[in-house]
Amino acid sequence: MTPVLSKLIPILGVLVLIAAVVLPMSPLLAGICLLTLMGTVVCAVHHAEVVAHRVGEPFGTLVLALAVTIIEVALIVSIMLSGGPETASVPRDTVFSAIMIICNGLIGLCLLIGGVRHHQQSFNIGGANAALATLIALTTLSLVLPAFTTSSAGLTYSTSQLSFAAIASLVLWGTFVFVQTIRHRDYFLPLEDDDQEAHAPPAAGTVALSAGLLLAALVAIVGLAKILTPTVERGIAYVDVPKAVVGIVIAALVLLPEGLAALRAAGKNRLQTSLNLALGSALATIGLTIPAVAAVSIAIGQPLDLGLDGKDQALLALTLLLGVITLGTGRTTVLQGIVHLVIFAVFLFFAVVP
Repeated sequence: MTPVLSKLIPILGVLVLIAAVVLPMSPLLAGICLLTLMGTVVCAVHHAEVVAHRVGEPFGTLVLALAVTIIEVALIVSIMLSGGPETASVPRDTVFSAIMIICNGLIGLCLLIGGVRHHQQSFNIGGANAALATLIALTTLSLVLPAFTTSSAGLTYSTSQLSFAAIASLVLWGTFVFVQTIRHRDYFLPLEDDDQEAHAPPAAGTVALSAGLLLAALVAIVGLAKILTPTVERGIAYVDVPKAVVGIVIAALVLLPEGLAALRAAGKNRLQTSLNLALGSALATIGLTIPAVAAVSIAIGQPLDLGLDGKDQALLALTLLLGVITLGTGRTTVLQGIVHLVIFAVFLFFAVVP
């Protein structure tokens, strides 16, 4: 992509978003929104890589993961506030879908692409183990335990339980970020320097411009995703599939910038960067989303369905177990990638055919 286009498309994305808010939705406008969304995703990845090159690992991947997650939280909260009690399961469906997309779909594709191009890839096992341990704790506390509590009916937490889970999630995520960026930063650095690190970092002015355009692109991406959500919902209702598919679509659209960046890194034999992006996004998705939606739920008195049913609990347990095995040796091949992609296909199939 040329420098001119990389600067113009995020601005165009914001303008199209404004037009979509002001004008009535039509098939033509929906098509323009979709095309603009795809172009803005590519630009977001470009600008994220500029910022990442300047600040270095793991700060660069953290910038993109945190920016996308904050806007994702805003999207979920806005849906909760505007949708009423019918949206009680949207946070759970979106968070669970994000976990499955990242841990099976994204990581699986990264391992497959890296394995095909480079046969075998290595990464820092210390960082992967730290991320997986935190992810297991967060997912169990947020998505599994609510199905077994007895203080409230259904798959919900009571107010006190929800408050405790929100605080615990913030503590776990905050501690992980401290370890990743300060205490044990070396756990999340590539084992060997790559060619990209040999180039001089971009100038401060270029980085500042890219950071601003990245923020604009992310706002446009999430805004356009929300604008397109009713169209997606009507399409899902037309083909008569479960509403949980809406959560999959929302999560997939929001994760597009991080996913594309992770895939490009894997293709360049920078698997550590891919894992930092993927696992960091999974952790931020839970660690920031659960406290935010919990606060909104308590403030407006709206119940929040967080617990997964038996089928989804089994898929989550299988995903986490495979993650521990896959990332437990520090080396990966195409086999691990195929295994994760098959589990991702299972998740998609049973979401449509429960």
